[in-house]
Amino acid sequence: MQDHINEPTWKQALAGSQMLLVAFGALVLMPLITGLDPNVALFTAGVGTLIFHVVTGGQIPIFLASSFAFIAPIIASKGRFGLEETLGGLMAAGILYILLSGAVKLRGTGFVTRLLPPVVIAPVIMTIGLGLASVAVHMASGRTGDGSAELVPYTTAIWIAMISLTVTIVMAVWAKGIFRLIPIMFGVIVGYILSWFAGIVDTTPVQEAAWFAVPNFVAPAFSWGAILFMIPVAIAPAIEHIGDVLAIGNVTRKNYLEKPGLHRTLLGDGLATSTASLLGGPPNTTYSEVTGAVMLTRNFNPKVMWWAAGTAIVLAFVGKFGAALQTIPVPVMGGILCLLFGSIAVVGLNTLIRHQVDLSQPRNLVIVGVTLVFGIGNLAIGQLEGIALSAVAAIALNLILPGDKEAWGKRIYEHKED
Repeated sequence: MQDHINEPTWKQALAGSQMLLVAFGALVLMPLITGLDPNVALFTAGVGTLIFHVVTGGQIPIFLASSFAFIAPIIASKGRFGLEETLGGLMAAGILYILLSGAVKLRGTGFVTRLLPPVVIAPVIMTIGLGLASVAVHMASGRTGDGSAELVPYTTAIWIAMISLTVTIVMAVWAKGIFRLIPIMFGVIVGYILSWFAGIVDTTPVQEAAWFAVPNFVAPAFSWGAILFMIPVAIAPAIEHIGDVLAIGNVTRKNYLEKPGLHRTLLGDGLATSTASLLGGPPNTTYSEVTGAVMLTRNFNPKVMWWAAGTAIVLAFVGKFGAALQTIPVPVMGGILCLLFGSIAVVGLNTLIRHQVDLSQPRNLVIVGVTLVFGIGNLAIGQLEGIALSAVAAIALNLILPGDKEAWGKRIYEHKED
């Protein structure tokens, strides 16, 4: 580990570029799906990562970028409130992280674990993935995410989508070393080449774009409707954040919940998300793909992530690069999303299994069942709907229903004792 910390600057820069490559596929896919600017997403991922490292004292080898948990809420909110007010809601979600970090500082991690046990957070995570299933299928079929218009003929689209998906699966399962960590990149490249031969790639935007261009920053606007719609959605990524901090701690053999402390990591994530929203970028979250790369390379030096962040910021100003990203055909993204959205649902399912939540108990059955139907069915009550409503319902049911409040904090406490 010490060798990595004292390694030459050029080696750190190279390692940082490699970390960005691992995060790149998911980083740019999220804004492309939601209609945000991928160049702005690159910029805000870089800036957000630097903010996180400043807040946490540069102690954790973590990279922050676009959060998939917010895809469905952003699409729904843009349709109802518009882009600017959606960004205002996302900024409020970042502020929720900041308030949560203050609560953890004052009351300890037990506060979070009692409010959000596995029986609450697992079904909310599952709704995020399963609720997006129709978006993936529409895009794989050559339609827009909401299915309202056909962009590519079905027969052409489904072949490209399934081949893109197959390549991604093969690379994720059978590839070796660093290649196993970038399956999305391979899926996009193969799908793009197929799309080129099928004649559905329009390179005109790339030819017209300038080499140097300032990203299309957008300032947020604020309305209570968008804020109340978006804040509950932030609950699941906040718990995902805790899991990622624990994961990187297991890799580096350090307890980051103690030092720099969960309150500081949550604060860094919240400030990064709020800053991204101020500029028109997607919310940030810690990237488990990068944690996998850290484990593989055994490079625990946090400065590597500074270089990854700097590289992302530089790429954000290459106009032709962003234009090329926006020419990726819908079926390519749709095929890969069939795997990614399913994977999100599996993370929630694995949370139930890992913490041995007994679903034969009536209270647990009620919480999980109601949460899944509210979220996947996209039920709306007032300003709350879909994932946001399911999160509020899960928390409320857990607090109201009699029985054991299963604290998923067991793992946190076990980690501290280790």
